[in-house]
Amino acid sequence: MNGMKTVMLLSALTALFMALGYTLGGSGGAVIALLVAAGMNLFTFWNADKIVLSMHHAREVDASTAPEFYGIVAELARRAKLPMPRVYLIDEPHPNAFATGRDPDHAAVAATTGLLSMLSRDEVAGVMAHELGHVRNRDTLIMTMVATIAGAIAMLANFGLFFRGGNNENGNSNLIASLLAVIVAPFAAMIVQMAISRTREYGADAAGAEISGNPRALATALAKISGRAEMIPNPVAERNPAAAQLYIVPVHVSELFSTHPATEKRIAALEDLAQDMGPPPPVMGTPRTSALSPVDAPSRRRSALDPHGR
Repeated sequence: MNGMKTVMLLSALTALFMALGYTLGGSGGAVIALLVAAGMNLFTFWNADKIVLSMHHAREVDASTAPEFYGIVAELARRAKLPMPRVYLIDEPHPNAFATGRDPDHAAVAATTGLLSMLSRDEVAGVMAHELGHVRNRDTLIMTMVATIAGAIAMLANFGLFFRGGNNENGNSNLIASLLAVIVAPFAAMIVQMAISRTREYGADAAGAEISGNPRALATALAKISGRAEMIPNPVAERNPAAAQLYIVPVHVSELFSTHPATEKRIAALEDLAQDMGPPPPVMGTPRTSALSPVDAPSRRRSALDPHGR
């Protein structure tokens, strides 16, 4: 049922793209928009991970360049019975993380250095378990495709501010229709994005809690990074707002227009899960008390999670 709903919403985005093309360019514009949408979906299917990672200037790491971070992801992937994803770091102070790739065999996970410097070991594990939850639920391709099409709608709407539509039978009415289209289409695309993304975030939270065995670690991580994510600029999201749905926490303050459920609601759901689960297992066989604290061991955490200290 969830898969059928996603297909319907993706179809709605494509139809919206075509409708905007028709309004701005007549029947020819609609055909061009359909061909562009089909080409974008095909290109995104094969290149989703490359698109997202390139946007963020992410650098791949391994067991030698980021041993603790890489080791946490490896242990969580083993617990989730997933193939080991490629692991990336993004040299940005903005605290966030995401997963990408067309399927579990071609997945990648990434976190910013800002996130790693802010969270304890267990909290980092909770966040990356959430991202592996997206991989296991096969959300990553869908979210990238939705972000790509929604971004294209916004771009086409911006062009529409400078060009009139292609149907010249009634110039004034066509101009009004074009103006309405460039205002309404991005808003409608955002609504569809939210419908797809919000349900999938709850699902990834639940999957992450199961993988890590520690719902409260993810809950405290969300509490820590959500406020900072709203205050610290995210250059990628500023250039392409459609990318906001990729992250574990939203980059915009308003709950009404956010691609994510309210953080408080997610934390409450995780607390409910924690009530039903036993004590959390250690990450990579390390006692929970050994989690590195950003207060009492900042230099040690930087060298362990990001050996370059960035």
